[in-house]
Amino acid sequence: MPTKAPAAHADLLIELGCEDLPARFVWPLAEALMHGIGAGLLEHAVIAAKAHTFATPRRIATLIEGVALRQPDRAVERKGPKLAAALKDGVPTPASLGFAKSCGVEFSALAQEDGQLVFRSVQKGRATAELVPEIFEETLKAMDELVPKRMRWGDGTETFVRPVHWLVAMLGGKVVPLSRFGLKSGATTYGHRFHAPKAIALKSPADYEKKLLAAKVVADFEQRQAQVRTLIEAEAAKLKGRARITDGLLAEVTALVEWPVVISGRMEERFMALPPEVVIATIEHNQRYFPVLGKDGKLLPLFITVSNIQSKDVRQVIAGNERVVRPRLADALFFWEQDRKRKRLDDNLEALDKVTFPGGTLLGRTRRIEALAQQIAAELAVDQQAARRAAELSKVDLVTRMVYEFPELQGVMGGYYAENSGEKAEVAQAIREHYQPVHAAGPIPSSKLGQVVAMADKLDTLAGLFATGQRPTASKDPFGSRRAALGVLRICTEARLPLDVKALLKSALQSYTVGKRDEKTVAELWEFVLERLRGLLAEQNVSVEVFNAVAATGTTAPADFSARVEAVRSFLEMKESAQLAAAHKRIRNILKQAGEGDIEVRPEVFRESQEKDLYQALTQLDGKVHSAADKADYTGGLKLLAQLQKPVDAFFDKVMVMAPEEELRANRVALLRRLDKLCRSIADLSCLPG
Repeated sequence: MPTKAPAAHADLLIELGCEDLPARFVWPLAEALMHGIGAGLLEHAVIAAKAHTFATPRRIATLIEGVALRQPDRAVERKGPKLAAALKDGVPTPASLGFAKSCGVEFSALAQEDGQLVFRSVQKGRATAELVPEIFEETLKAMDELVPKRMRWGDGTETFVRPVHWLVAMLGGKVVPLSRFGLKSGATTYGHRFHAPKAIALKSPADYEKKLLAAKVVADFEQRQAQVRTLIEAEAAKLKGRARITDGLLAEVTALVEWPVVISGRMEERFMALPPEVVIATIEHNQRYFPVLGKDGKLLPLFITVSNIQSKDVRQVIAGNERVVRPRLADALFFWEQDRKRKRLDDNLEALDKVTFPGGTLLGRTRRIEALAQQIAAELAVDQQAARRAAELSKVDLVTRMVYEFPELQGVMGGYYAENSGEKAEVAQAIREHYQPVHAAGPIPSSKLGQVVAMADKLDTLAGLFATGQRPTASKDPFGSRRAALGVLRICTEARLPLDVKALLKSALQSYTVGKRDEKTVAELWEFVLERLRGLLAEQNVSVEVFNAVAATGTTAPADFSARVEAVRSFLEMKESAQLAAAHKRIRNILKQAGEGDIEVRPEVFRESQEKDLYQALTQLDGKVHSAADKADYTGGLKLLAQLQKPVDAFFDKVMVMAPEEELRANRVALLRRLDKLCRSIADLSCLPG
């Protein structure tokens, strides 16, 4: 709860009371209100201590503790004309009089310093209560940007996501006058719509949360969310089970209630014949209910709901919840039974030819995925026939009744139907997994066959969209090309698949483009994928310098790229790395001036012992470093390179590379070219901090 503020400070409360807000906007709008008011105060140099955010379906509010009641006074200084232009024969010129007028003072009030007119004054700080209306208006503009479609109600022209029915604005015990949505701000809020509908008079912002709690409203979103979780888990324990609680559904349900009340219900046993994913999709996505699992992890015929009201007859509420879910599950059971009557999944292939997709039909896409899957399987020594079969059947569930009704189950249902039609278990699993990862943090396919088909599917998506000119824009990506690229990268790096993605993209594009367009599109596609890799590694705290150092090698295998990155990060922890990187930068600059040339070094031309020592060290390490790189032992290779730091430093201390003698200069430059090549064998060390 807010603490008592000093006399020169007070707590600020702003609340918008609305009709029920869409769940997805409740928390973002409340955060935007808090950030907007807080940032506005900061911009006006008004000190504040701590901000609280409140969000329920019927209100968004912020309470900021310890807000200064006034802006601090501010020293103002303006410099005017030079004295030579300000005075003529000791008389003020029009320029100086104009400057004095613009400052609101007489000429005599201006100071003369360093040959120039200067005006100084102290600008009194404004009262915070005067600033809040301006800050509130700017905050509302930012909040409007979060909601693409807003409502207008009554005779007014102002818009918001839902009609606003009351407005609270208080600084300490006084109302801050705001006028918006046809309302004037006050100190009156409202509790739960049914349990406590009467107006609530607030004496100060500190009363807000406590009085709402007494009126059956848990205003703090995070506190209410924790309460919802606790209530669900307790109810599941009573049912001798464990609730399946996803973060997304928990947040959504929290945004739908002000006074959470948990109720359980039961499903008919016949619906347990459905795949558990179907039941879960029905009660989670359609009904916002929480499934209950047994101790063995299997789905029980039970569910838990969160109500926004304490019912006098809970049995009627339970019966209503069960009645609503029953027809949806009955439909799903009908679809399941009808789809399984078709014993062979091949029978669905013909229907795929009637479904269009960028670049052709789904059947054509299936054939392309087959070819890619076989190629990838061959490179990974995976069963090619199994890969071809899994790819051939990967899209057939898209024309089933179940997936038409539950599109989020694509792939999952394909796996079940494959098992039902007698396909091998590994083929069914690959079909089930091939859409993974479904989202940025989702798991990748667990089986090698699933990884093969998933890669083929995503590579074809990328190739098709780029080849047909349907590339993503800054704001639109309707076919999920960014998600496909990230999926390819995550599968390669997390499963450590030694695949050249650029080469695979070229293979994927062969079905779409011919001739010179191929190379251009491949280059653009790889650059697109590389940008996604840059972002993926940035999330893992890989610096820009490390990324650029590895990218400079030209490696196009994400797993290899990732391995090099980890090796470079380890290399940077060595004390030799900074000096060697700095030396390599110097070498690159020298070679840029020297231009192209030979890397053949003639030892007999050496004059200084330091160049001989560097040549000897290079000769000893060259083969070892390249051997380590060939074995992908990049950490070992960079450790070997670190041994060059001392002879390189000694070389630059004692040897003048650009010697006046042409033969000597050319030999030393050749030595540096050979050194440069070695310093770029695992990563370009000149890109690293030095």
